[in-house]
Amino acid sequence: MRRTIAKEIRKSGTALHAGGTVNMTLSPAPSGSGVLFRRADLGGKEIPALYDRVGETRLGTVIAQGDASVGVIEHLMAAVAGAEIDDLLVTVDGPEPPILDGDALSYFQLLDEAGNKEQSGERKAIKVTKPVEITIKDARIRLLPSDTPEYSYDLDYSNTKAIGKQSYRMTLTRENFAREIAPARTFGFTHELDALHKMGLGRGASLENTLAIEGDEVLNKDLMRFPDEFVRHKILDAIGDMALAGGRLMARFEGVKSGHATNNAVLRALFADPSCYEIVEL
Repeated sequence: MRRTIAKEIRKSGTALHAGGTVNMTLSPAPSGSGVLFRRADLGGKEIPALYDRVGETRLGTVIAQGDASVGVIEHLMAAVAGAEIDDLLVTVDGPEPPILDGDALSYFQLLDEAGNKEQSGERKAIKVTKPVEITIKDARIRLLPSDTPEYSYDLDYSNTKAIGKQSYRMTLTRENFAREIAPARTFGFTHELDALHKMGLGRGASLENTLAIEGDEVLNKDLMRFPDEFVRHKILDAIGDMALAGGRLMARFEGVKSGHATNNAVLRALFADPSCYEIVEL
């Protein structure tokens, strides 16, 4: 049986890059519709949350269709994957969902509050049947066959003692996601903020929703929930980006210094070769 949420739920907050307040409504969706984003401020234009709708990946994953786009969807998509929701309508009145606490836990709790509702139709999964690898400069991702969704990530910010080298491994279940990954906040470097503002980005970033790194220090270290929060957030991003496969991805994800661009590239490589995967029912 497929799953959607049991009731509509609303939340408002700050847009990470655009700044200002954005209003978001999560609504139940018909079986088989997948996750769909709707821009209320653009006449209700809709964009399916799929890998082949991804355009910009500089500082978040942006999906677009025609002249409508929605950015920074990865945290919400990670929560959707972690909560094992198949069908969902996300309505926003701006270019991004609200960043909330900069994690996926805030979204996960909203989905939990809305409750789950089973509906007709089979849940499908994309089962990786042979390795797929993408390398872009020093970033690398491998998708390997696995009977369960697994994630590993090796992070290297040796230029700052605030992060250094971190590694993490986990099996994706609802419980593991909620406990180990969802609370990990996004992070950024203060020396990049002026450049971001000149590009019209990062206007909603604050010490309440982003771990701020200056030199070898985390300025708001009191907000940290894990000593290795940075690598956990990278896995959060990867889970959200892999959720754009259009179904549960049954694979072992191995990331090394990768980001949104490589995440999307590996999905495109996977679906470009039908011998690398099969569609199975859960």
